[in-house]
Amino acid sequence: MTAAAHRPATLEDVARVAGVSRSTASRVIAGTGFASPAARELVTAAVDQLGYVPNPAARALVRGGGVRMVVAVLGTSAAVLEDPYVHQVVGSVARVCTPSGVGVALHWLPLDDPRGLDQLDDRSVCGVILVNTTEDLLESVPRSLRGRVVSIGVGSATVPSFDVDNGAGSEAVLRHLYATGRRRIAMVTGPRWLPCAQRPVQTYRRLMSQAGLPERVLPGDFTAARGRAAAGVALRQWPDLDAIYSISDDTALGVMAGLRDAGVQVPGDVAVAGFDDIPLAGLTTPALTTASHPVGRIAAAAATALLDGRPSAPVTLFPSALVARASA
Repeated sequence: MTAAAHRPATLEDVARVAGVSRSTASRVIAGTGFASPAARELVTAAVDQLGYVPNPAARALVRGGGVRMVVAVLGTSAAVLEDPYVHQVVGSVARVCTPSGVGVALHWLPLDDPRGLDQLDDRSVCGVILVNTTEDLLESVPRSLRGRVVSIGVGSATVPSFDVDNGAGSEAVLRHLYATGRRRIAMVTGPRWLPCAQRPVQTYRRLMSQAGLPERVLPGDFTAARGRAAAGVALRQWPDLDAIYSISDDTALGVMAGLRDAGVQVPGDVAVAGFDDIPLAGLTTPALTTASHPVGRIAAAAATALLDGRPSAPVTLFPSALVARASA
């Protein structure tokens, strides 16, 4: 009876049946290093006889490729790891990595001390995907990790970037609001420390200036709670308000709740639009106008580039399109 009859065959089983050393069997199976033709034939026959399936993780370690893909998320607290956006990134990365025998780990990088990247510099890590990237975080990437790091967000000369074109997506939403007759448009932003969140703000300011319309900007943090509060502030500051655009659907849903609290009709009195096209956006009443954000495709592209060992393109932007619904 062979070892495979009662348990999965091991490399040691292959070496024993082939009559070679474990290291020789490993070299033949991994396709690395020297082995005589006779040894290759013996090992190949033993693999077939035992039904041996190489452990992808072990093979990755042997060739120095690593067995973990780390999604490292910058945030003010560990609560950022509970963000549905982060969950979507991790899920998409896992779908890419699992067939290669590579696991996925989630790591929090404190905003006030992003040097936690030093902890990830070991041979078990095949790649690091940075989320919520800042310039300071890019500067803290250890030299030994370069070539194994990509960013979802801002990048640098040594860290390629994969991101959504939220500037173009925001422009599509704002032009839609203008085309439907809205002229007193307020904006709820994202965190000021996050560079990628500033592109929609720049787009908003440019379009308002070109149209000769006033700028009405309120700080946001991608949460519904901040959106609800922002709605109240906007109504007090600008009673003639006729539209609010938020660069996060969660925040936009909070805005709609705040307007509802104040007895304001959406879209009759004030139109509301967001960004991301999260599943809930199409289920609210009224359904939320927004712009698409292909998070899954972006994360998959970042992971694939690392697995293939070719994270070379400095910036890869994925398009965002208007999703017009009843709220605006």
